[in-house]
Amino acid sequence: MKATKKVKGFSDEERAAMRERAKELLAEERASKNKAAGEQILLAAIAKMPEPDRSMAKRVHNIVKANAPSLLPKTWYGMPAYTNKDGKVVCFFQDANKFKYRYATLGFQDTAKIDDGEMWATSYALKKITPVVEAKIIALVKKAVS
Repeated sequence: MKATKKVKGFSDEERAAMRERAKELLAEERASKNKAAGEQILLAAIAKMPEPDRSMAKRVHNIVKANAPSLLPKTWYGMPAYTNKDGKVVCFFQDANKFKYRYATLGFQDTAKIDDGEMWATSYALKKITPVVEAKIIALVKKAVS
């Protein structure tokens, strides 16, 4: 009898994220750059998050809205995200529970203008949003859209 080798594929969380992305693409097609519709979908995704990530995601959302009003809210693989006028993701919030991480993440895609020399961070771990952390997020978001 020949032994079979189990091939590792996508995790349950990764498959769920792909299903979520397929749903988002359908919703995007319907909403078609409608800021209010995108925000409604984003807020629904935030509402599903456990605390303390839900509160942090709401705070990040308010920071982005206030400091980068040109960005369009949406979800991206089930995460709150913000796109430029071309529909490209600039930044996103990933709750810790999404992939069973220790901390939530604020991430930036290559469309964000946060380049700084030969090397720079594109994601930041978030455990708590203090006034100091909030000031850093504001500075990063403003730089991302500059």
